[in-house]
Amino acid sequence: MKKAFWLTSLIICFGLLASAQPSKVFDDLTIPSKILKSDRKYAIYLPSGYENSQRSYPVLYLLHGATDNHTGWVQFGEVQRITDKAIEDGSATAMIIVMPDADTGQMGYFNNIAGNWNYEDFFFQEFIPAIEKKYRIKAQKQYRAVAGLSMGGGGSFMYALHHPELFSSACPLSAYVGPLNMDEAKNRIKKTNPEITDEAKIKAYFENHNAIELVNRMPDEQKKAVRWYIDCGDDDFLYEGNCLIHIAMRKKDIPHEFRVRDGVHNWTYWRDALPKVLEFVSEEFHQK
Repeated sequence: MKKAFWLTSLIICFGLLASAQPSKVFDDLTIPSKILKSDRKYAIYLPSGYENSQRSYPVLYLLHGATDNHTGWVQFGEVQRITDKAIEDGSATAMIIVMPDADTGQMGYFNNIAGNWNYEDFFFQEFIPAIEKKYRIKAQKQYRAVAGLSMGGGGSFMYALHHPELFSSACPLSAYVGPLNMDEAKNRIKKTNPEITDEAKIKAYFENHNAIELVNRMPDEQKKAVRWYIDCGDDDFLYEGNCLIHIAMRKKDIPHEFRVRDGVHNWTYWRDALPKVLEFVSEEFHQK
């Protein structure tokens, strides 16, 4: 009897120790890309207990802003501290958070208009499959979300609008929604790809990479495909685009949460936004 008691106690203790394993962040990982012809770096947050369990987890793809890289959310966004706290207090479920680098080679999350740097193709055809094969991730739409700040907010819009079948929720923060009109698109492309002057090509690219245009042309059957949480500071220089996409969604009867808080385009604002993002995506990760 005593032997059985001690054996049971040891099993319980080992179980408690396993669950008490701290979360971990790795910020210098790579996967090879044939599409981008280079090794691509990424960072990852693994929740407490990941290494000592066999369970699978939902995943949040968390995108950085311009001039930053995959370490931005780790270093400046304090993703580990904030996520640990949200999971501990029960406002967020345990999840894996993946932070890719979109600053090496060329900056941005989209395929470029010249067709020689196809980052979005890499993200969907190589990056997601490699990540979800390597880690214990629940690879269904319900358990996959995307969020990001500034340029990464624009990436969040594009990825969820282009692939609503893959994401249960999207949380663009202080997002760059794309050029607000064709003249702005032409000027931008003239600076980055001056050899491209075909107006039809520029128009097609603009319409496929502008969040407002995509919302305006969204089919009725997709209106509830993704849960949206949009957040932008009242003194942010990207405030106009975020307000316009909110208005466009209201006109199209697309359900979404739109938040305007006191703040500017900085890490103080995004650190404050992250707990709500984690709570929002967790609501969809939970079984209904």
